[in-house]
Amino acid sequence: MPREKILIVDDERNIVEALQYNLEKEGYRTLVAHDGGRAVELARQELPDLIVLDWMLPEMDGLEVCRVLKRDDHTRAIPIVMLTVRSGETDKVLGLEIGADDYVTKPFSHRELLARIHAILRRVAPPPAETFQLGDLAVDWGRHVVTLAGSPVDLTAKEFDLLKALVEARGRVLSRADLLDRVWGYDRASGIETRTVDLHVSQLRRKLGHAGQRIVTVKSAGYRLAISE
Repeated sequence: MPREKILIVDDERNIVEALQYNLEKEGYRTLVAHDGGRAVELARQELPDLIVLDWMLPEMDGLEVCRVLKRDDHTRAIPIVMLTVRSGETDKVLGLEIGADDYVTKPFSHRELLARIHAILRRVAPPPAETFQLGDLAVDWGRHVVTLAGSPVDLTAKEFDLLKALVEARGRVLSRADLLDRVWGYDRASGIETRTVDLHVSQLRRKLGHAGQRIVTVKSAGYRLAISE
């Protein structure tokens, strides 16, 4: 299945390399531009799902890149996360008024940036289908009904939310921290042991029978749902 494509725009190569590593580890595809002109060119050619855009760039700064892309009908809808050393409220307001979706001040936590990217992509994602079918596993999201070969599967609320998170990831690996964020809530995640995720995954696999084998453990990374037949 296709993964979300993220364009990283920054002239500091160490920042780009670290972002690429962390994003690709999460299953995203990445594109890179080191100046504003190339950023606009790549955005128009590749139509990424999200852009991480540094404010201070050679040739054309991040604000001008944002202005150009938000005026273009083909790129207007692409969400943009601005990166900058500027921390003043006026600067933040200016970036957001031009059309940026979020604003992260350098130096930044990669985990925080990833959480913000996840949240934005979830927000702009198209509405999920009312039902999901994978082999003889069927889910009706609206009615919270799961069946396997026509027989109902009794899941707890957390198990249902865990299954939904894996389905919505479209085959991408979700770390335990991601699942704590999506299922238990980001604000509470730090106070919950990651072992909780493992126990719920184990229970979900057991209840889904042979379909539970599709929940794959990725060593040192997390879990993903194998969705190809």
